[in-house]
Amino acid sequence: MADTKKSAAKSKTKKTAKSRAKESTLVIVESPAKAATIEKYLGTGYTVKASMGHLIDLPKSRLAIKIDDNFQPEYITVRGRAKLLKELQKDAKNSDHVLLASDPDREGEAIAWHLNNVLHEKTSADIQRIEFNEITPGAIKEAVKHPRQINEALVNAQKARRVLDRLVGYNLSPLLWEKVKNGLSAGRVQSVALRLICEREKEVEDFIPEEYWTLEADFVKGKSKFTAQLVLYKNEKPLLKTEEDVNKIIGDIQNSKCEVLDIKESEKTVRPKPPFTTSKMQQAAANRLGFNARKTMQIAQQLYEGVQIGKNRVGLITYMRTDSVRIAQSALDEVRDWISKNHPDCLPEKPLSYAVGKDAQDAHECIRPTYPSYTPDYVKDYLSRDQLRLYTIIWEKFVSCQMSNAKTKTTSVDIMAGDALFRVSGSKFMEKGFYNVIKLLSSKEDVTASVPSLKKGEILDKSGKFYPEQHFTQGPARYTDASIVRVLEEKGIGRPSTYAPIISTLLDRYYVTRSNRQLVPSLLGKMICKILVDSFPDVINEHFTADVENKLDEVEQDKIVWNEMIRDFYNPFKKHLDEVEITQESVKGFLDERTEKICDKCGKPMMKKLGRFGFFLACSGFPECHNTKSVPLAKCPVKGCDGEIVARKTKGRGKEFYGCTNYPKCSFISHFKPIDQVCPKCGWFLVEKFDKKNGNYKSCINPECDYLHSADDDSQELTDQILSE
Repeated sequence: MADTKKSAAKSKTKKTAKSRAKESTLVIVESPAKAATIEKYLGTGYTVKASMGHLIDLPKSRLAIKIDDNFQPEYITVRGRAKLLKELQKDAKNSDHVLLASDPDREGEAIAWHLNNVLHEKTSADIQRIEFNEITPGAIKEAVKHPRQINEALVNAQKARRVLDRLVGYNLSPLLWEKVKNGLSAGRVQSVALRLICEREKEVEDFIPEEYWTLEADFVKGKSKFTAQLVLYKNEKPLLKTEEDVNKIIGDIQNSKCEVLDIKESEKTVRPKPPFTTSKMQQAAANRLGFNARKTMQIAQQLYEGVQIGKNRVGLITYMRTDSVRIAQSALDEVRDWISKNHPDCLPEKPLSYAVGKDAQDAHECIRPTYPSYTPDYVKDYLSRDQLRLYTIIWEKFVSCQMSNAKTKTTSVDIMAGDALFRVSGSKFMEKGFYNVIKLLSSKEDVTASVPSLKKGEILDKSGKFYPEQHFTQGPARYTDASIVRVLEEKGIGRPSTYAPIISTLLDRYYVTRSNRQLVPSLLGKMICKILVDSFPDVINEHFTADVENKLDEVEQDKIVWNEMIRDFYNPFKKHLDEVEITQESVKGFLDERTEKICDKCGKPMMKKLGRFGFFLACSGFPECHNTKSVPLAKCPVKGCDGEIVARKTKGRGKEFYGCTNYPKCSFISHFKPIDQVCPKCGWFLVEKFDKKNGNYKSCINPECDYLHSADDDSQELTDQILSE
């Protein structure tokens, strides 16, 4: 009898195992690239499909918020996604289990919530949520073992943000259509970013540069020659405002004895920096690689979702939207193991920890390589150039953050020449520490310079060479992708997932343009900013936006009810909006400008108008005549050519350059934008250039002309004379 029971139990166990083996599980992720990677990790019994982002969302054509029904959103199937949704419902119906594996953030939770609702209508399968911070076999299999239910608080936080942004955008945008120009739009977060950029531009415009000079001289010891800079003259910091000031000092000291007055040595300990958060990665990619924020996030997404490394598809980095520097214990173990094998002298006794910012959500750990052993050299043959460069700085930042400190020794030598004190300094590593793995992330400050071996009281020779150099004081710098992201993070405006879209939106709407990687507000952007700030100072400001982010965090933590948060904002906002619609004067047509140019199709005057991509010329006979042209920026400087220089774009990436309207007859091009001035020396047009040493400056486009236009140059009369001729 006992044997019969044991046999039956054994048979039942086999049957259960057999039935489980036949069970099928549908995993739904957001992108096809991620699906391809994960499906290889899970193997048989699992089907991985992609939702391609949101399948259910608010319609674009209307407000779709039920104001009188507690601000409930009216969701619909996204246009063009109905077929995909039906396919996922069919797959779910044929599955025993469904795992929703969208991104581990508010947007991803909302996508999972919508999918959960629509799939339940068509299937009785068990539907659960999984999340993972990295796409590796271990992380995926561990996530599958620990499914959970949808986090309603996280969904409510996304819903609150979506509803609030819709209420602001869909109320302010019609105001701009009525008062400024059709087709414009405004947003809660990007309008604040626009305000910051416009305020910085005002500071740039108001700044008046002042001339100053510096002086360096060559000194000789034996066969060694080195250059030192003037730091004191007659025991005071020299105020060198003109070339005459410099020449006077040179005349006073050129025959003076040169003696080593003092030698100072100091040692400094340099700690490694924390691993990347989203904002810090975007800043480093902008400063080191020249990537804009959008490009950085696109490439990071590719590295996260998976790249083919030999025969395997591997997710190379962890989730790239995070504000935390926290590191998982398993990652610490792996990186310390790699350091112990490759740089054993640089392994600290204990793992290094870094403080998480007080405003950080800390939902995900830092951005790091999933496998420290996958060095940049190891993966270089499998990645594109841009993928490799971004992966390299992520790898360097993470591995270096768990290595020992670096120690440097700085030697500073003071040399007395008459009444002038010159100084030269040099640094060298005593211990390289974490700098052993820093290559692409290294900066000019990390490069050491050597100082010859000198003794106090030693007499030196002068080479007789002095290097006076003219400078102009630099005003506040315009924002770049890196600096605006830093400010947005510091002020609590937006979240890691929104930094890149904020910048992209401002550029796409022509509220801001890029010039030498700097963000410059357009005339349209300045006008919109003024109207919004003047009319809604309590909404279009950094404090309100940061406060909203804090309240969204409280919704996510289930501390406040999202509907009540929206109601507290909307009622006074709508009341003020109704007042502004009555009091705000219209500036429609203000930017339109009549020109002397005649339409070559109908003979009517051409109007200068502002479109989606900037100013252009349009026939005043519209809509009968649809003729449009680019706005001429300068006269073509080629002898015998009567063409004009206009902005043009290359195919493919659409990089802007400036060429003659008589192309291909005239092939003149410039990669620098012409400005409304001509060279007083040769009559060609001037262009605006930029470099780190001089900032923004103007120079002649003529390669045979050496004219450099400076702030102190008073050549307007000559310019006017050439223009009149």
